[in-house]
Amino acid sequence: MNKKLIALFMTIILVLTTVGCSKGGSKAKDAITVEPGKFTVGFDQDFPPMGFVDDNGEHTGFDLELAAEVARRLDLELVLQPIAWDSKDAELSSKNIDCIWNGFTMNGREDKYTWTKPYMKNNQVFVVKAGSDIKTLEDLEGKTVVVQTDSSAEKALNDRPELVDTFGEYLTAANYNSALMDLEAGAVDAVAMDDVVAIYQIEQRKGIFTILDEILAVEDYGVGFLLGNETLRDIVQETLEDMAKDGFLTKTSEKWFGKDVTTIGK
Repeated sequence: MNKKLIALFMTIILVLTTVGCSKGGSKAKDAITVEPGKFTVGFDQDFPPMGFVDDNGEHTGFDLELAAEVARRLDLELVLQPIAWDSKDAELSSKNIDCIWNGFTMNGREDKYTWTKPYMKNNQVFVVKAGSDIKTLEDLEGKTVVVQTDSSAEKALNDRPELVDTFGEYLTAANYNSALMDLEAGAVDAVAMDDVVAIYQIEQRKGIFTILDEILAVEDYGVGFLLGNETLRDIVQETLEDMAKDGFLTKTSEKWFGKDVTTIGK
């Protein structure tokens, strides 16, 4: 065999080997993460049940379990990065994190991030103390209402200036844990917040809080990536769809919420 034929033969073997490896390798090989081999998720650690610190000092939550499973299936090391919610854009744009994944509302932010498809629904609601004389939105007139800074509830209220104008006082808090502590202590009359969080808190603190029937806004939750990072978004989306097909999303949702609240594949 002459040298040209040998060279051609070796080239064909190299091409076939490369194709075979790419097909059998990790889906994440083509993904661009902020740190090679790692999937860094930014989240608010005061946002149970989506992401929070448990009694053992460990980070846990519905969204964090989904992120951990995505990382496992992509053969990436999961890095959980707590962030200040009002600094989330800076964390993403400076590439300290790969994505924001923690009860992150898509509505009104569609053009600011590259999003997965929605994976669950959420409502913005008002939480009051059980037995409160506040039963409707009209009853909030003259009352003290608090909301988390830069939250979806704050945005929803910004879209309802006629409602906000009826409040006696309108306050912001760094997180919902402190807002609910103020509500329990009687320092405020109502908290505007996500109902998935409210339902969880009411279950944890039985008999203390209740949710008004009237909804402030209806929203979708998604995973937000830096605008233009479609490569990593597509890989995560594909993995979420696989997790929906094999029942992982349903199982995890039932663990945290007692029912399947996910929307992928529904």
